[in-house]
Amino acid sequence: MAASSRVLRAVAGTAGAAALAGAAGVGYAAGYEVRAFALRHALVPVLPVGAAPLRVLHLSDLHLVPRQHRKRAWVAALADLEPDLVVVTGDNLAAHDAVPAVLETYAGLLTRPGVFVLGSNDYWAPRPRNWSKYLLGPSSHAVGEEAVPLPTADLVRGFTDAGWVDLDNARARLGVGALDVEFVGVDDPHLGYDRYDDVARPAAPDADLTIAVTHAPYRRTLDAMTADGAALLVAGHTHGGQLCVPGYGALVTNCDLPREQVSGLSRWSAGGHDAWLHVSAGLGTSPYAPLRFACRPEATLLELVPRR
Repeated sequence: MAASSRVLRAVAGTAGAAALAGAAGVGYAAGYEVRAFALRHALVPVLPVGAAPLRVLHLSDLHLVPRQHRKRAWVAALADLEPDLVVVTGDNLAAHDAVPAVLETYAGLLTRPGVFVLGSNDYWAPRPRNWSKYLLGPSSHAVGEEAVPLPTADLVRGFTDAGWVDLDNARARLGVGALDVEFVGVDDPHLGYDRYDDVARPAAPDADLTIAVTHAPYRRTLDAMTADGAALLVAGHTHGGQLCVPGYGALVTNCDLPREQVSGLSRWSAGGHDAWLHVSAGLGTSPYAPLRFACRPEATLLELVPRR
């Protein structure tokens, strides 16, 4: 009987310690890391030989609720970087009244050349979900009676009135610094809104650089853009896995992107062409899952330099 009691006490102690560790982890993830914003840097050799470097600020997945004043101040201060180009890869909104706050947060950056695409959370309001389903594969986003539309047109108008270019299923050419840059983009592949076939064609041979932009980095989109000769692919959506295991990394990507490419700079090959792929881990989360672990919210300053 005494031995049994000791075993029961040991099991209870272990369970208690595990519960305390779990609570501490959640407290860290929700109380600190979700607000521990980081500015990443990456060097990308994609420019013609002899070209001057370009500084590209990549922002994604802001998921803004107007009351998030710390996030708003941190992002607003990025204007001090004076980037040559701003690329925003969607999911700016997390509330119906967030458009004015987003435009105010980006105000200093809206004076810079910029391009953008939309994500699912620029169209439809977030809602409570069973987040364990993310472990089974990419989330679904059925648009039914329970889906609440967001003021997407107001967001797009605010960006385009400031001079940013809407790349949702579109192509564009911009002078960035001393270079002629071609852009191609798609609307959100996660919702099935992408129509790359409508804008598909080989990269312009007279452009100094072709950059392809998407919210969700699904293979079908990355493959098509790379096969057409885009030198740089820019995406968001994954949140870097959001809840990661130290020493292992992300458990999920919320799309069909390989887990090891869930964030950061990597190479992508398709159709006999190679491209650089940059996936941002993003700046926010759904308001219904406001925590990050081993995956700080981020913006990235990409320094584009001549090819080696």
